[in-house]
Amino acid sequence: MRPGTRVADAILQLLSRDWAGLALALPPAAVGAWCVTLGSGRRVLGGLLCAVALALVLGSLRHLTHVARVRVRYPPPGRMVDVGGYRMHLLAEGDAGPRPTVVWMPGGHAGGYAMYRLHALIRERTRSVLVDRPGSGWSDPGPFPRTTAAEAVELLTALERSGENGPFVLVGHSFGGLLMANAARRRPDLMAGLVLLDPTPPDVVAFGPSLAPLRHAGRDQTALALRHLVGLHALLPRNEAHPAEDPTRVLAVVETRTKANCAAASILRELSPGGITRDGWHTVVHDGELGSLPLLLVAPRDLTGGDAIFDTVDDPEESARVRHFFLTVRDRFLAASSAARRVHTPQGTGHDFPDRVPEFVVEVVGSLLDGQAPGAPDPS
Repeated sequence: MRPGTRVADAILQLLSRDWAGLALALPPAAVGAWCVTLGSGRRVLGGLLCAVALALVLGSLRHLTHVARVRVRYPPPGRMVDVGGYRMHLLAEGDAGPRPTVVWMPGGHAGGYAMYRLHALIRERTRSVLVDRPGSGWSDPGPFPRTTAAEAVELLTALERSGENGPFVLVGHSFGGLLMANAARRRPDLMAGLVLLDPTPPDVVAFGPSLAPLRHAGRDQTALALRHLVGLHALLPRNEAHPAEDPTRVLAVVETRTKANCAAASILRELSPGGITRDGWHTVVHDGELGSLPLLLVAPRDLTGGDAIFDTVDDPEESARVRHFFLTVRDRFLAASSAARRVHTPQGTGHDFPDRVPEFVVEVVGSLLDGQAPGAPDPS
């Protein structure tokens, strides 16, 4: 690992602690106090630096107060499972019976609660498990750097140590699909199937055009962590009653803790040419590596919802090439298994279809559970 990468991971490790805002106040406080002791014109600079330090301390205390309220109001709804000196959160509900257990993984680096609506729908049919990657949701931050390969191992360890028994059907959306494919590759003996919901293809990172949302994702998460550390976010009302709240809102509140931003900033470094070069051998699932594992690739027929990205390419011919690339590159996952099938989402849905048509997703997963997967084999 390069020295710059080690330094970046050490910084993220520090910033993932909610008290790190107090540490950020120390340098300006020390320099400010030194300037004041020098006297003369430097007292003004020293006073300004001490004022900055005081503002950072007050902001940090505001954030810590928020974190304390969140812990009381939103305790982990599931179990905290030790995976080797740090804990992961799993919420498992429903009775598997003769069917496999379904394990969900959302996109980005969000906590499992992001897929709660799907979980709530399918737990009536079989056992369903939501998992928080380290740093996300209620899970501990875990060691840095965060990588897809490491998180695949952590997922399997958490399932084993929580007492959840296979076989499993792993379901992952977007970046979570890449993680689930990695986990299935490592323990095919535990798998009954794999459902990839418009998964992130490594080819997009390695060979695709440079896109600002991918380039800046890690940087944006680090900036968000710094904002949270100094209290630049809404606080929970002190005396508000605890209503039955939307799971998405609950997750958004829980993930104002800086560990979520720092873990995301670390793992999203994989979504760069340098990152995929460094981690690709352990991240990519190659052709045939899943044997004959039933695999459903569920994705839209077109690029609905992606115009904001693709319209940034001015040249019409180049724009058409970019659109064709993004439309076809995800089908590479079909080559990972000889039992892979393509399933199209309802007309007019885009990448966010798990949120828009959860009933459709549950029906697709349910068809695999019943051994009646929809769709036709990939023509190629």
